[in-house]
Amino acid sequence: MDLEVKDVAELLSVSETTIRHWIVEGQIPSYRLNRQYRFSRVEIEDWVMRHHIEQFRIKDKQNLPEEGVKGIQQFSLYRAIHHGGVYSSIAGSSKEAIIRGATTALEPRLKWDADVVADLLLDREKMMSTSLGHGFAIPHTRDYILKGASDVVTVVFPEKPLEWDSLDGEKVHTLFFLFASNDKNHLHLLAKIAHLCTQPGFPLEMAQKPSKERLLELIKSAEEQMRH
Repeated sequence: MDLEVKDVAELLSVSETTIRHWIVEGQIPSYRLNRQYRFSRVEIEDWVMRHHIEQFRIKDKQNLPEEGVKGIQQFSLYRAIHHGGVYSSIAGSSKEAIIRGATTALEPRLKWDADVVADLLLDREKMMSTSLGHGFAIPHTRDYILKGASDVVTVVFPEKPLEWDSLDGEKVHTLFFLFASNDKNHLHLLAKIAHLCTQPGFPLEMAQKPSKERLLELIKSAEEQMRH
């Protein structure tokens, strides 16, 4: 489904004025339909992963309603990773093998059909690579497959870094499997992960395959900084 300006503003937690500025400046992908701006959901996902959207949101606080500011301040990524867990050394030498290995490992916890979820993740990869560069990727689906209100982010460390069709040519050493409960949470978490992965020292820390406890410490500290 294509999105309107008000939809994108709500999903990204910025003002409609900011969205219109980004359009005029050519910073965000859009098109015109009956003199109205429209946005492709997949293109917006890709744009969010490749821009420091969290920084944009923080600068835009003065234009946001109070609930928008509160949304930024919540430890949403921390909670999602707490729910999803961390899996070290998943075996596989290809994108498909790692995705299937991860969905199978998660099947007992999330009560899903691992093959169906893997197919959905691979379908999304065929549309556009979910690589962020710097050794990171965010596999996710176009569908919301979780039952309930909780979002889940599972961090997976492949046994060895592998090719992920990255624009920078780097192999991927860390995967954030994202399963959100709705559009808004999905884009918020995409933005937070993309922002985090560009921070000094974070790629090196993640390449060392930290424990869940250490990773949650890093995430909590990073999200705390995003509040200011």
